[in-house]
Amino acid sequence: MDGKELYGRELTRSECRSADEALLDLAEKRPGLVSANGKLTCTRCGNQERKKMQAAPCSCGAACQYCLSCLNMGKIKSCTILHHLPETNSFAWPQEPILQWKGQLSSEQKRASDEIVVTVLSEETRLIWAVAGAGKTEMIFEGIAACLRKGGRVCLASPRVDVCLELAPRIKQAFPDVPLAFLYGGKEDGYSYTPLVIATTHQLLRFREAFDLLIIDEIDSFPFHNDASLQFGAQKSRKKVSALIYLTATPSRAMQNDIKRGRLAATVLPARYHGFALPEPECLWVGNWRKAINKRKTARFLTLIRRQLQTNRRFLLFLPHIQLMEELDGWLSELFPDKQFTCVSASDPDREEKVKRMRAEEYDFLMTTTILERGVTFRDIDVIVLGAEDRVFTEASLVQIAGRAGRHKDFPTGWVCFAHYGETKAIQGAVRQIRSMNRDAGRRGLLNGSVSVLPK
Repeated sequence: MDGKELYGRELTRSECRSADEALLDLAEKRPGLVSANGKLTCTRCGNQERKKMQAAPCSCGAACQYCLSCLNMGKIKSCTILHHLPETNSFAWPQEPILQWKGQLSSEQKRASDEIVVTVLSEETRLIWAVAGAGKTEMIFEGIAACLRKGGRVCLASPRVDVCLELAPRIKQAFPDVPLAFLYGGKEDGYSYTPLVIATTHQLLRFREAFDLLIIDEIDSFPFHNDASLQFGAQKSRKKVSALIYLTATPSRAMQNDIKRGRLAATVLPARYHGFALPEPECLWVGNWRKAINKRKTARFLTLIRRQLQTNRRFLLFLPHIQLMEELDGWLSELFPDKQFTCVSASDPDREEKVKRMRAEEYDFLMTTTILERGVTFRDIDVIVLGAEDRVFTEASLVQIAGRAGRHKDFPTGWVCFAHYGETKAIQGAVRQIRSMNRDAGRRGLLNGSVSVLPK
């Protein structure tokens, strides 16, 4: 074993599956839990909360404390020893051209791409605040290539598995000769030591000072935005001198304040790459839709769905909760037996296959929870949010959902409906944010079309 399994990583003994004892003796070692000033800290995830520590009898013979915060990645106990070898960037580097993407960037995408390259070469931090459908993935290609050309290691991470699944083939196509590791929970393939990594942010907990460039897509997404351990893991995965790029269409208020105060460099793109405006949602009151589903009574939202089906336009139907979605799925199957549709959620083991089938246009519509609110692209789609007033749908979530429509250059328009039982601040805020971006894009002369496409 040449140690590559441990380069830039920090693993328990059981995770070092192919490392021999001689190599482990050479590795730097740290305890899994450390105590300072009477407070335990998890070395892997940084958790210090007492309520997220638990004591239990251990095979070592003691009653060991263990960390609950990162338990889904394996147990870190008081007796755990973590093993680490410093990152050496010992790769067989591919020959030029490293980047083999043949597409062309818009002027705004090119501006963002150039600023990303400067950030990478100067090893700084930058936020790319780009509306949904602006083409963020294409903007990062030159930055990735710049890091690889100088012998750096790159990681593209996202909190959402579905976003990673969407990114992986596009990155592989753009960098076909660069070895790529794809890491997420439940993936059957083992870890391999590569210069380019795509991973969920949970997987970053196993890295330590590995990456010269870390790109985090959908930085505001659940669970990353409110999970201190995942944020700790992301920072731990970077080298002390490295570049960090954040990508999102909906930065948090804290990030927006940092931009205003000059604490965070940002590139703002208010328009989509194809020059059409963002779809501005239509807000429709549909009555007590929840009661209608439970009682299977005629409801306004059924008229909405029936009208949409008559237009022969495919659509995503978002619902706030799995149980309600599954109840509605059964009801709609009886009402529309000739239509092809299904439902998908985070707990669905077939969700990847269902998304592929929707992308292949095998379904008339797809019912979904917020699992598909971001990171997925369909060629020509409308969007209905049923129960937009539910607290599950935050302002950022609704903006992201609206951004599923009109993404493709050949189909740059679409209809978005927030169907509700009472408007909320989140609904109003999402509409204001979308209109604000469209106004900004219009003032900059970046728009060449509009998107007012309503069902007939």
